[in-house]
Amino acid sequence: MSPSSEVADGGGTAQEQAPLRVVVATSNRHKVEEIRAELAFTGWEFVAATDLGEWPEPEETGETFEANARIKALAARQLYGLPALADDSGLEVDALDGEPGVNSRYYAGPCATDAENNARLLLALGDTPRVRREARFRSVIVLVREDDSEVVAEGVCEGRIGNEPRGEHGFGYDPLFWLAATPGRTMAELSIAEKNAISHRGAALRALRESLERS
Repeated sequence: MSPSSEVADGGGTAQEQAPLRVVVATSNRHKVEEIRAELAFTGWEFVAATDLGEWPEPEETGETFEANARIKALAARQLYGLPALADDSGLEVDALDGEPGVNSRYYAGPCATDAENNARLLLALGDTPRVRREARFRSVIVLVREDDSEVVAEGVCEGRIGNEPRGEHGFGYDPLFWLAATPGRTMAELSIAEKNAISHRGAALRALRESLERS
């Protein structure tokens, strides 16, 4: 399964054939949009797990982003019988010894909202000075292919944590994350195209794309 093998032996074009469906193991529409934008391979169709029926998200018991991404991708592969892609990502804050890390989604509790997670992060940092608020978003993607082989890719985005939310786009910790690549702007102030160009998930997706194009 690679972009270079979109046309099957025996004739026909990719447009004449059914698209290769890849299930994205998430209920997060923002993630699916980013993945579709970056992995726009001819003849490929990325569908959210929730578009295929009930998606009982597996418990993320891994101690690393890669382990959790693998748990989700394998669960979707088994449930839907399609190639499956999953990402696990989160925020690592140096002053908090890498927290919230793999607990980013549930930092303020199992049913926490983005606003609650952001509030807990600001509380944890307290009056930590600007120069010690360095942080990064990290994303690891696992793709389980039709033959059950895996492709793993990783990306990071450096920045720092601000003192209050700013911006109307994005999700999660985006409103608090001031970007090193675009000083003076938070992740939540970027368009989808701008975010994909520099984000951790965009970097991981580009690394995944390069791996698939080589395979």
